Amino acid sequence: MRFMTMVKADKAYEAGQAPNAALDAAIVKLAEESFRSGVMVEMGGLLPTAKGARVRVSGGKMTVTDGPFTEIKELIGGYAILNVGSKEEAIEHTRRFLQLHVDVLGKEYEGECEVRQMFEPGM
Repeated sequence: MRFMTMVKADKAYEAGQAPNAALDAAIVKLAEESFRSGVMVEMGGLLPTAKGARVRVSGGKMTVTDGPFTEIKELIGGYAILNVGSKEEAIEHTRRFLQLHVDVLGKEYEGECEVRQMFEPGM
């Protein structure tokens, strides 16, 4: 089963601040381990919304709005696609990822990931 884990953005991310170097190193180490084990299929980070746009259709009319966007709590900062045997396993990998943040940044760190199973033909 494939799951996508989406990391919610925070104010520092949206401001374009560079990630904490120690956290970056810990994430790279976890990612390398996950790729080697075959769990990680793909991962990536997204640039702040100031570099993006939203395309919306409503009432048959298409609109494009350039970033930045103000509702930070709903923004995705990055993602990982995991190939695991169950939702519980996807959650465990996501917990490990968030624990790295706590271990490096401290107990005051607050963050959130969403874990969703990906649609596959025959489901």
